[in-house]
Amino acid sequence: MLLTRLALAAGRPVSADALVTDLWGDEPPAGATGALQGLVSRLRRALKGVGAVELVAGGYRLPVSGEDVDAHRFEELVARGRRELAEGRPAEAAALLRAALELWRGPALADVQEAPFAHGNATRLHDVRAAAAEDRFDAELRLGRHTEVLADLGAAAAEHPLSERLAELRMRALSAAGRQADALAVYEEIRARLGDELGVDPSQGLREVHLALLRGELDRPPAREESGQNRLPARLTTFFGREAELRQLSALLGSGRLVTIVGPGGAGKTRLSLEAAARLDQRVWFVPLAGVSEPGRLADAVLGVLSSSDSRLYDSGQLQQATPVDRIVSLLDVGDGVLLLDNCEHLIEAAAELTEQLLLRLPKLRILATSREALAINGETLCPLGSLDLPPGDPEPAEAGRAAAVRLFVDRAAGVRPGFTLDESTVDDVVEICRRLDGIPLALELAAAKLRAMSARQIVRRLHDRFRLLTSGSRTALPRQRTLLAMVEWSWDLLDEQERVLARRLSALPGGGSLPALEAICADESLPADDVLGVVGSLVDKSLVQESADRYRMLETVRAYAADRLAESGDDITTRLSRYFLMFAEEHEPLLRTRDQLRAIAAFDAEHDNLIYALRSAVAARDVTTASRFVRSLFWYWGIRGMSHQFETSLSDVLAFGDELPADVRAAFQVVQGVAAGTRTELQPPSLDRRALSFHPAVPLFRLSQLATASGGSGPGQDELEHALNSADPWVRASALWAQDFVRTQQGDMTTGAQARREALRAFEQAGDRWGMVMALLAISMDDDIRGNHREAVSSAERAVAISSELGTEEHLAWSKGRLAAARARSGDLTGALRDLDAGQRQARERGLRRLETTLLNHRAAVLRRSGEYRQAHEALDRLETLVHRVPMPEDVVRGLIAGERVSLLLAEGDAVRARALFPHAMWGAFAYGNPGHLASACEWLGRLLALEGDFPGAARSLGMSERIKGVLDQGDPEIRALIGELVGCLGEDGYRAAYREGAGMPRQQAIDRLAGMAGQPGVA
Repeated sequence: MLLTRLALAAGRPVSADALVTDLWGDEPPAGATGALQGLVSRLRRALKGVGAVELVAGGYRLPVSGEDVDAHRFEELVARGRRELAEGRPAEAAALLRAALELWRGPALADVQEAPFAHGNATRLHDVRAAAAEDRFDAELRLGRHTEVLADLGAAAAEHPLSERLAELRMRALSAAGRQADALAVYEEIRARLGDELGVDPSQGLREVHLALLRGELDRPPAREESGQNRLPARLTTFFGREAELRQLSALLGSGRLVTIVGPGGAGKTRLSLEAAARLDQRVWFVPLAGVSEPGRLADAVLGVLSSSDSRLYDSGQLQQATPVDRIVSLLDVGDGVLLLDNCEHLIEAAAELTEQLLLRLPKLRILATSREALAINGETLCPLGSLDLPPGDPEPAEAGRAAAVRLFVDRAAGVRPGFTLDESTVDDVVEICRRLDGIPLALELAAAKLRAMSARQIVRRLHDRFRLLTSGSRTALPRQRTLLAMVEWSWDLLDEQERVLARRLSALPGGGSLPALEAICADESLPADDVLGVVGSLVDKSLVQESADRYRMLETVRAYAADRLAESGDDITTRLSRYFLMFAEEHEPLLRTRDQLRAIAAFDAEHDNLIYALRSAVAARDVTTASRFVRSLFWYWGIRGMSHQFETSLSDVLAFGDELPADVRAAFQVVQGVAAGTRTELQPPSLDRRALSFHPAVPLFRLSQLATASGGSGPGQDELEHALNSADPWVRASALWAQDFVRTQQGDMTTGAQARREALRAFEQAGDRWGMVMALLAISMDDDIRGNHREAVSSAERAVAISSELGTEEHLAWSKGRLAAARARSGDLTGALRDLDAGQRQARERGLRRLETTLLNHRAAVLRRSGEYRQAHEALDRLETLVHRVPMPEDVVRGLIAGERVSLLLAEGDAVRARALFPHAMWGAFAYGNPGHLASACEWLGRLLALEGDFPGAARSLGMSERIKGVLDQGDPEIRALIGELVGCLGEDGYRAAYREGAGMPRQQAIDRLAGMAGQPGVA
């Protein structure tokens, strides 16, 4: 019942009070709120990742849209159908209303009829269904389909014997069928019923229909054209997706006379054309051309289809003596109709010529064509067809299953392996298959067929050799549709030599390329630079290359084929490619720290795959200089983008060159690698000379961070700091100011660096670096929050969120949105905090940012804890524990941090026993993370735990240790303030202060060691 009620809300929140009323009516059970929470928990367990019941600011919600709920989909289709009917488009209305009524599978809400909310909703839906059926009958009658609907009209009238509209529609249908006497009997029957049961006469409208029937003046629907000509091939499989294309085709065929569906091989052009043709309310002639080998046989193929149902072809006389085109024109000259020419690409000129002649001579004829390139004649409108929709990011099974490519694959997979489903065990492999095969339907069907003999995981592992793998298509398919190789070869064989040269060379660019890149990399004597634009345009026209935003790229399957041809040709463009992209990277890299940062990031995003390919080629060739220059130009971009794997892998690859690297380059890379990996050392790191410090503007920042985290060091090297603060580069100065504060914060001093923190923000603002602004704002917000300046903390966090959104990086969005939620919650604005988290998680789902969505769960648990919603907080943490693989940190560290929030939650519940049992794991997480703030939080958890256990002096001492480790006690946390009040009440002001000073007076390392002893960790921070 709960699932149904939330589904009916179609993604809108339903308050707890409304749910209690809707589920239990006027007599809810005692403890209804707790019972509701129990139902929510059981529903979440039952859904198991298929969906999730969310607690949002307005109540509970199911993350679905109206499209996902049959009831809402039904009403939306009905509304559209009625609009079409009112606007005089009965064909469109009939199709929409028919689709709406086909959604019914029995009585509405049959499984929950006893629920208080069900009766009213079910009654309304049944009323809408009855009215929709009447509208469909009306639309069908306007189309002349009186014979088809008479039986259904009779059944509907029997179910609703007092419906005057049904009576009118039956009278019209019977009259159109020539059964006037039966039509008059219908009128007499309802007139008697209305008088006997309701004591009323028929309405004025029904009486007028009766009078028109008596006079023989009743309008008859237009005679329906025979549909015998529509000999479309039967569709043997389910059709998925392409809703937008079907709507586009309907509009284009309504306004134009020649529409060509263009797209790459295997994209489903034929199937789409058949689906579109089946929805047309007029005759259609389907002419398959794939088997026509010569242009001269095109007219014969068309005549062959037309002759199958028109005896005039065999008449003697003038028609037999006419040219093939004259005969085609004569056979098609029967009024409105659509000629569907399928697979024109290999006969493109002949198809274009025939099409133009037919359109000129037959003004009522429309032509729908499919081809891998346009016919290119006047009046042609194109309907481009690309890949099926793919799921974004790292989707859950429910979200992945909404993507058309996934739905197609799963449907075909279930056909060859009964029982195959999309679930947690298969979703990753299925999504990878769909992505690597570009969402191309034929490729997906060939891959699904392989499930007869192997698992989805095994298919994924073999996709590097896709042409050998995908060879078992339908035996009845065209030869070029039976294997992936044949599909691509069909298109390749239609290319001229220059087109093949460019296609081969373009395959060397895994990320595609701009026109300047193609001219610089792919041109030579055989393909002059001035010819590249024309040749690539021809490849686009032939659907071998896709153009978007001034970039040209190949589908991965086409690129794999062209790459094989490139290898066979011996054509080596690696040097030109490497030279071009190295110049590109070195030109754009400095802009990453300026006001042009967003433009530079977008440029690196667009070319990233090509840059990585060039870098790997240099590493493989042991080109030390080129490889190190690439990494120097890319590592800061990777850092901003949060690409930690690429960052770490590439640094390791370059450092593997060892002594082949210049000493200063190696030293600089070692600093960057050590800090990025979180490496700690017991000793003060060796000094860097000026050449190493000047290797890259970020090296001083990494160096200061390295010195700050070295357990044997006492602070940043003064020489390095002075060098950075006096740099001629304004960004280096800004980063040094930020690092100065960061270093001191790491050492438990949040006060001394306050001025540097704000100066760093101003300096980053002057430089235009959004990364720096976000990092400075987060530090400022945290400091204000700790000191109880909540309004300022919220303001800084809001600005950090806005700038992070511009920056577009998942990591910074997670930090800033989490900081904002925490600042709001600590200020007492729990509703606002939940609202921000709801918005953040919704945005993350829409953009496929799974790490962000997951990270915000921890903040949600914290806000729910502060709200007293302990059950929901535990559920958020339970959910988070199933998704730790999404967080870009070692899994055991993430689980330790979750344990910390769980301990805090248990303490809020007053459960000292369970909190004590989990405490060592939480401590381990805090030490593994290594941040002074986390260690200070661990001290605060300890203080709350000891207070629950009755050790009030120990609790006060723990709070003092928190101050000693972090440099300041978190006076902005309402929970800490409440704890202090409790301790003062138990110990007295003097007793509390004395115990607190014991902890605050310890040497910092002693406080860390003492805390570490409780977690079995070495005292390192």
